[in-house]
Order: sequence, then structure tokens, then C-alpha cells
Amino acid sequence: MIPRGYNLIRLPSFSNLIAFDAVARHGSLTRAAEELNVSQPAISRRVAALEGDLGQPLFDRRTKPLTLTPDGRELFEVLRTGLRHLEAVIVRIRGAKESNSMTISAGSGLAAYWLIPRLPEIQAAFPKLVLRISSQSHNHEDDVTGDVQIRFGDGGWAGTVATKMFDEEVFPVCSPLHLERRRVPFSLDQLKNSRLLDMRVNSQPWYDWQAWFEALHSPPQSNLRVLYFDSYPLVVSAALAGQGVCLCWAGLLDAFLSSGALIRLSSRSVSSPRGYFVTHDVNLARDAPARAIAQWLLDHGKPTGQRPPSTQHVSPARTR
Repeated sequence: MIPRGYNLIRLPSFSNLIAFDAVARHGSLTRAAEELNVSQPAISRRVAALEGDLGQPLFDRRTKPLTLTPDGRELFEVLRTGLRHLEAVIVRIRGAKESNSMTISAGSGLAAYWLIPRLPEIQAAFPKLVLRISSQSHNHEDDVTGDVQIRFGDGGWAGTVATKMFDEEVFPVCSPLHLERRRVPFSLDQLKNSRLLDMRVNSQPWYDWQAWFEALHSPPQSNLRVLYFDSYPLVVSAALAGQGVCLCWAGLLDAFLSSGALIRLSSRSVSSPRGYFVTHDVNLARDAPARAIAQWLLDHGKPTGQRPPSTQHVSPARTR
């Protein structure tokens, strides 16, 4: 029953909101259309219809990938919060008959290089659980579902219990294939003149090359030669193939560094108050399996790589 005096507000079409959500997450009409299995013009029409309904532009179409306007960002944050709760309820209802199932959600880089290699250990520790791995959107690291999540950021996510697994520490690496006859360590000027590999997505909270050099108080004086990708595993694959130098987060690529497939190029590193956090919804705080999985991840979440003795470690006051 609707309370007396309550005025119903005409909401936009749900299909238009879903189209907007997909475009906001991907920063691309094409990728949103692929996700929703419709044509790109159909996605464009739905977003245009939503903007017409609201009377305000939601995207800055001068940029690629598309970026949200202030109104668009506000709408996306509210919509994502509601959709995350809806998705969590749907997952719970669908999984009601599978009380022994557990979904761990993580960003694609951490899932590929830290979580998946540890799956045998997790399965051995929890033999009665059916594990599922879900990859988070890079465009919005707070766009997560699952019983337990590993998220990158500052830990300030509403409605979640967040415990830091390891800090953000970033340094440059490359494959021996890329070194040729050049000697390690590289100076900052050598790095600035190298072929650099990076990831570019909407609203990224982590270091890119520009921010990394700035944090070392050595901003580039000219344009860097950067090849961009839309996922960290692609960046790492390009580095392994000898295509250039990428940034490495301590604890993420230890296996490649230990085997020599990747080589650290400089003893200098940059850190921030951000990091990787194990999180779960506050409503799951009494869920024993979720709590046990979260604790296992925390217990095994320390970087194994040791910092070189000559490392210059910088913790900048300002980070992006």
C-alpha cells in the first residue's frame, strides 16, 4: 500500500537505464551493445531517450572512452548501488538450493595473477564449497557482486566490511626480450624514452605512467610513448611478449618476477594509501563460509617479493 500523501515519480524506462549503466561501465556504445546483445544504434537510441527524458546530457561525447557528465556520474552511482543490491538478491535467491556455493569477485588482473594460481589451495582448504570466480569491471572497481570480493581502492565502500590485504606499491618491469643490450637499472629518463604499456579506463583510481613519474617529482617534459589497453592482463601479456615496459603492483606479478619472465627495471617505487581489500557486504557478516574465505584470503594475501636493498620508496602526499 502506498502511504497517503506520497507522490509517485515517473521513472525512466528500465531498458534505457540498463543501457545507460552498460555504457557508463564500459565507456563504449559498442561494448555495451555486445554485453546486452543488441545493436549499437539501439543502445545509442536508448541513451538518447534517457537524456531526452531527463533533459540533461549524461555523457561527454567528445572523449573516448566516453566519460560521464556530473549529472551522469550522480545517476550512475545511485543506479549502480540499486543494481548491486538487486544483483545480490537475485544471486542469493538463485543460489538458495546451493548453500555450499561461494562466489569470489576480483578485478581481472588480480584474478588472473593472484587468485587463480591459488585456487587449488583454496579448494583444498574448503573442499565442501563450490567456488565461482567473477571478474569485476575495470571501468568501475566498485561495480562488484559475489559473496566475497577483492577490491582495489581506499577501503571506503558504503555497506561493506573492508580489510586491507596488501598496499599499493608500483614499479616498472619488462621482459628480457625488450631489454636487448640495455643494462638494468634504468634511469627515469631512460624510462620516459621507453615504449610504455598502460591501461586506460574511466575513473581509474590507480597509477598510470604520468602519475607515477609525477609522484617521483619527475614529470615528463614531452609526450610519453604509451600503448594503451583496456585490461591489465592485456598489458602484462604485451610486456611478456617484449612489447614494452609496464607498471607492476607488488604482490601481483611475483611469479613472473621469480621466474625471470619479467625483470624489475628500477629500484624506485611509488606507494599510496590505497591497496587491495578483502570485502563483503555487512549483511554477510554472520555468514560463516564467507567469513572463513575472507580470512583465508587475508592470511595468504601478503606479497612474497622482497624489495631490493637499494629501493627508493616514495609515498607521495598527493595521489590520483
